[in-house]
Amino acid sequence: MRIGILSDSHGHAGNLKRALDLCRENGITRIIHCGDLAAVNMVRHFAGFDVSYVYGNVDDSHGEIELALAMQNVRNSADLVYTGNIGGVSVAATHGHLRGKVEELARSKQYRYVFTGHTHRRRDELVKRTRIINPGALGGTRYQDRSMCILDLETDIAEFVTIAKW
Repeated sequence: MRIGILSDSHGHAGNLKRALDLCRENGITRIIHCGDLAAVNMVRHFAGFDVSYVYGNVDDSHGEIELALAMQNVRNSADLVYTGNIGGVSVAATHGHLRGKVEELARSKQYRYVFTGHTHRRRDELVKRTRIINPGALGGTRYQDRSMCILDLETDIAEFVTIAKW
């Protein structure tokens, strides 16, 4: 099973739409978004996907984002931290702004993957038996090209995909 990992859209609808179109083209229906949509109206782009969303430091409309996601698809979720099982694999996600949370989730040894955002920098690191992945950013401050990650949970292959050059 392949999933799309996105983060830090910061209201950039064009890049979010491009990333989701790429997911559709590749038959991906499961999205983890690691926070900072920055605007509730961005939720409309997730139509047709199962989405687990974690709030970022610029997401002021927690209740509105959660409601919009739930109205779109009852399987969608929104919280500060996501933990669950996707395709038989234990995963966790958090934005990365909660001090020490990424490391705490990784150290717990409960998750095969921990997904994070916030830094706007791609990351793929194995910490003991937990793989930490940051897909980079779709919007906001530009340290790297705008990107997302496609992860195949069966083969353990992560592909970072450039969505836009900066």
